[in-house]
Amino acid sequence: MNTIELKAPYLVFLGDAEDLIMAKVAKGIAHWRPEKCLAQMRLPEAKAKLDLPEMTPQQASDAGAKTFVLGLAPIGGTLPKEWIAILIEAMEAGLDIASGLHQKLVDIPELVEASKRTGQKLLDVRVPKGDMVCGTGLPRSGKRLLAVGTDCCVGKMFTTLAIHQEMINQGMKATFRATGQTGILIEGSGVPVDAVVSDFIAGMVEQLSPSNEPDHWDVIEGQGALGHPAYAGVSLGLLHGSQADVIILCHEAGRDQMDLMEGYPVPDLQYVIDMNIMMGKLTNPNIKLGGISLNTSNLSEDEALTTIAHLEKRFGVPVVDPVRTGVKPIVDRLETYDA
Repeated sequence: MNTIELKAPYLVFLGDAEDLIMAKVAKGIAHWRPEKCLAQMRLPEAKAKLDLPEMTPQQASDAGAKTFVLGLAPIGGTLPKEWIAILIEAMEAGLDIASGLHQKLVDIPELVEASKRTGQKLLDVRVPKGDMVCGTGLPRSGKRLLAVGTDCCVGKMFTTLAIHQEMINQGMKATFRATGQTGILIEGSGVPVDAVVSDFIAGMVEQLSPSNEPDHWDVIEGQGALGHPAYAGVSLGLLHGSQADVIILCHEAGRDQMDLMEGYPVPDLQYVIDMNIMMGKLTNPNIKLGGISLNTSNLSEDEALTTIAHLEKRFGVPVVDPVRTGVKPIVDRLETYDA
């Protein structure tokens, strides 16, 4: 499993992000692990901001920071050349560098030289660790929940983190299993499935979520969507490797067009549910829909509650907005499912 050692607290770098969608890595870490976030650093042109004090690398290091976290993912997943000097400055101030970019920090000569000179670590979290293995499809003990989506960026990570937190609050045995760079930076371990060779996605997810106690839940972060023309392969590998007992469908209310996919409409919810259940049965014939997580940020309070009630009646499962309503109804229902 891709276990990393991230020393806290963090100086979170927002770069030149125009909004928190661009800086969703930083936003996710600050929301779910606020105790680990000491300060933020932004470039002058940045519009995105967190509720954290502004500090330079040296100021943050003097205040006790240990790691400089790249809190955003530029287009293409590469590091802008003009940021290299900032990362070197951070290492010279005594900070390790953590990144979830596709481009590896250890492939940038200037950063490698600075790392050797200062003794600070370069931590690439979007790099699979350990041996690549194929999936076996063999049953495993324990229970597993997987977030699936109608599209990308509909709240799969937020939903699974919220469900995991609610399980812990209720005294349940549960582990959050990260599958993306932000989740890995939050949890400190996981498998970056979009960086795994396709033959091995299912196998790596099996390793990520091994056999466990019968009443233990692995809450597995979802990626992509089976109906997405670019990322369906990652989603299918996750579905088969997780052998999910329960899936939670994530959807943004009002979204009718696939994100950045002109000409591809968002499929009907029933179609997405049926497709995930059908394909998930390959490795778990007992897979079930456990609820719907609805992002209602584009709706008024009344519109959101009306939509939630309508979907609950239509599908017969708990429907929640993790922000507006919390996820307790979904977690309460889980005890009725047998793995």
